[in-house]
Amino acid sequence: MRKVQRSELLDYQTYSEQRAQVQEKMFEVKRPRRVHLGEHLTFLFENHDTMWYQIQEMMRAEQLVKEEAIAHELETYNGLLGGDGVLSCSLLIEIDDRAVRAEKLRSWLPLPRHVYVELPDGKKVYAEYDRGQVGEDRLSAVQYLRFDTGGVVPVAVGCDFELVRGRVELTAEQRRALQEDLES
Repeated sequence: MRKVQRSELLDYQTYSEQRAQVQEKMFEVKRPRRVHLGEHLTFLFENHDTMWYQIQEMMRAEQLVKEEAIAHELETYNGLLGGDGVLSCSLLIEIDDRAVRAEKLRSWLPLPRHVYVELPDGKKVYAEYDRGQVGEDRLSAVQYLRFDTGGVVPVAVGCDFELVRGRVELTAEQRRALQEDLES
């Protein structure tokens, strides 16, 4: 997957002036890459454009101008993108109630080992995940995952963890978006 280059980034002031238009475009980019599984899990498949947006948002929020700080953001977010044949995604564990969320993040500690994408032949490709986001006693509410599909577009997303079981078929639009990402 194509990485974000420094030359593509706008300074935070120019970006701020264009932010409303960028956000409209990003809504359209993210829409087919967002997959809801059950009540609390949202998979947002990432690509060059979504990472560019995240970097720009960080630069704006932190008013970054020093090249060292910008290079750090580039390295961090580009590091989340997969290589050839790999899909990357952010898994958002969305629970509004703070107490319930804290309890679930403790009891769902094994969750990242149980999420997968399913290929057309029925093979399940389990996520590679950042072990730094899984503490000794709780998960982070955002997990960064990679699925090495070998360039094959998945047909479903699922979870076989006993406390959060589910599977959802990807729509034709979602599969097309992931195909584009695998080809970029």
